[in-house]
Amino acid sequence: MALFDIQTVFGRYISKDSIVHRMDPRAKLLLSLLFMVMVFAAGSYPALAVAAIFTAGMFAFARISLRQAFVSIAPLAILVVFTALLNIFFVQGGEVYFQFWIICISQGGLQQALFIAIRLTMLLLGVSLLTLATTTLDLTDAFERLLKPFSRIGLPAHELSMIMDIALRFLPQFAIELRTIYRAQVSRGANFSTSTKSTIQLMVSLIVPLFTSAFRHAETLSLAMDARCYHGGENRTRLKDLAYAKRDLGGLLYLLCGTTLVVATDVVLRFLGVL
Repeated sequence: MALFDIQTVFGRYISKDSIVHRMDPRAKLLLSLLFMVMVFAAGSYPALAVAAIFTAGMFAFARISLRQAFVSIAPLAILVVFTALLNIFFVQGGEVYFQFWIICISQGGLQQALFIAIRLTMLLLGVSLLTLATTTLDLTDAFERLLKPFSRIGLPAHELSMIMDIALRFLPQFAIELRTIYRAQVSRGANFSTSTKSTIQLMVSLIVPLFTSAFRHAETLSLAMDARCYHGGENRTRLKDLAYAKRDLGGLLYLLCGTTLVVATDVVLRFLGVL
């Protein structure tokens, strides 16, 4: 089952010597927010196409293939499918293709479902690029630095970044353990391709051991931190200091150009009466 393949862990870091990898992690976090603005600003398929071109360009600069990106977000495909189904059943308009009781599938619902699915896929690709091109340590360090000014009003910046760090670090480990549990169940005769009821019961046999392992890892980590007298991020030293560079400004200009073109595309289409 590809679902339990370690290669499909969302956002698994890929080491490359690219301009995106060398960018300041704080800049990459902020540019990810700008990327989301660019995608959400697209209100038509032509505008989405412009955003898709700039998204592909981001992966080209990072020297990461789109195939690797799609493999990375494969475990989250269920989120895209679920969101699309919600739009199919709850958005109505245009010609009705199927109707039974309260279920109604119309042209407007299908069009909206396709549009949202494309937009959500692009968002997942952009977020995956952030983690594919940034190590967990750099990402959490940048997150803490960006939140540090808010610590003056009581926001626990270091604790929040530590939670994110632990979560990202344990994702690959849980993927490995889930694959091990799955193979152990299959070796005992479990069949995950049977009826829906049996599949649900078999999934429980995977989830329960996984959660047990997660609690065990959490307890072990807690004891290890206590043994090392962990007390937070006060007076913490770092191997390398973060510093903005010209390439970070280049990334900002690139996404600003993309956002401007996306908005301009919709404005032109509205002016021409296409939208």
